[in-house]
Amino acid sequence: MKSAEDQVVEDDTGFQDEEESFFQHIDLLQKHGINMADIKKLKSVGICTVKGIQMTTRKSLCNIKGLSEAKVDKIKEAAGKLLTAFEYSVKRKQVFHITTGSQEFDKLLGGGIESMAITEAFGEFRTGKTQLSHTLCVTAQLPGEDCYSGGKVIFIDTENTFRPDRLRDIADRFNVDHDAMLDNVLYARAYTSEHQMELLDFVAAKFHEEGGVFKLLIIDSIMALFRVDFSGRGELAERQQKLAQMLSRLQKISEEYNVAVFVTNQMTADPGAGLTFQADPKKPIGGHILAHASTTRISLRKGRGEMRIAKIFDSPDMPENEATFAISAGGVTDAKE
Repeated sequence: MKSAEDQVVEDDTGFQDEEESFFQHIDLLQKHGINMADIKKLKSVGICTVKGIQMTTRKSLCNIKGLSEAKVDKIKEAAGKLLTAFEYSVKRKQVFHITTGSQEFDKLLGGGIESMAITEAFGEFRTGKTQLSHTLCVTAQLPGEDCYSGGKVIFIDTENTFRPDRLRDIADRFNVDHDAMLDNVLYARAYTSEHQMELLDFVAAKFHEEGGVFKLLIIDSIMALFRVDFSGRGELAERQQKLAQMLSRLQKISEEYNVAVFVTNQMTADPGAGLTFQADPKKPIGGHILAHASTTRISLRKGRGEMRIAKIFDSPDMPENEATFAISAGGVTDAKE
């Protein structure tokens, strides 16, 4: 038995430089209040990584000479904290960004529409929400920065706004073959909020079936059918509950399959705005539930002519800046001064 354990220890140290980013050495437990003597006891039985502690039962750890139950609990807790932070940093390294077609807009978003997150764009009609959705259908297929390889797209349409001809015009701008581009966009029309939820089961199955092939899920627009199916204050609670379930599902799908989720949303008059003297008395619909579920919220408004202004409304890591972009025959592009 001893030789096998020694081998584990040797293997671990031999590969340490090579796989520094892949595992965490057990010595890191020192920073979490575990003394070196106890760490040596763990090493003596071949546990040399933080993950190794998680893979060993409490009972087995208690059988190690000199480790009491209290010590084992403390070691397990410290390992749990280290692993959570480590797994998160590894996960963040896999995040990619899909270009919007405008460099200014991309800069505002820290590189583009982010994967493992829900990005929501809201605005009145003709502010560019659907144009942005169509542009992303094409740009998601193009190889981009940070080794992004491009991939397929699923477009869930709730308001009959999807236009393949529009995609062909945008494909021309990026010199992409029409048929190949359209083959990479899976289109689904949702007719009720219930149907919209069912389509997410199909989406998850598709992402699973073709792992790593799909990069973007678009829902244009997220709230339209909920507004129709649940009307009046009496049904508001039920609507919000159903919405919360759908958004939770979307968040899990985005993280599990490392895809970007882009949703559009409408605006409504805010009856309470008159009391607070807001400059713009309109707000996105969906209430707090949608506000908390969306990782990044972008407000879109009209500028002069074809100019549009995007503003970060809410984001965990982006400052509240603005960017100007334009809508051209080839989709979303940089504004010409």
